Amino acid sequence: MARGGVKPARIAAQNRKARHEFFIDDTVEAGIVLAGSEVKALREGRGNIAESYAGPSGGEMFLFNSYIPEYAPAARFNHEPRRPRKLLLKKREATRLVAAVRKKGVTLVPLSIYFNEKGVAKVELALATGKQKHDKREATKTRDWNRQRERLLRGKG
Repeated sequence: MARGGVKPARIAAQNRKARHEFFIDDTVEAGIVLAGSEVKALREGRGNIAESYAGPSGGEMFLFNSYIPEYAPAARFNHEPRRPRKLLLKKREATRLVAAVRKKGVTLVPLSIYFNEKGVAKVELALATGKQKHDKREATKTRDWNRQRERLLRGKG
């Protein structure tokens, strides 16, 4: 525990493929509306946001296609695993994101769902543009070269 009895942030679900599949232009933190059984399942680290995306629906922002499995002890009070989940953003921020998403090739991708210091669930969203196959190869090549260069500089090459 940190000072003052508040726990540090803890990642509940992470989209590892996002940084490989997309160029990340900007990141935004948003709140998320969850049911009690969803919070319990996320605290166990059982969420999956690998194929999810965010977008506007009915004038509000939602997280679509995110998977939070049912929490067994909740029994009949469980939630639907793939339901759209409302995102909590300031009005100005939401309109900026909607305008950016309307541009061709820009997507709103969740990078992670985590619990902040106060224990509140948050989503890290990214404005992203898709990578082509040659971009992915180039990123892999530079990552491997940087790794090899660090080994050589340490004298373990």
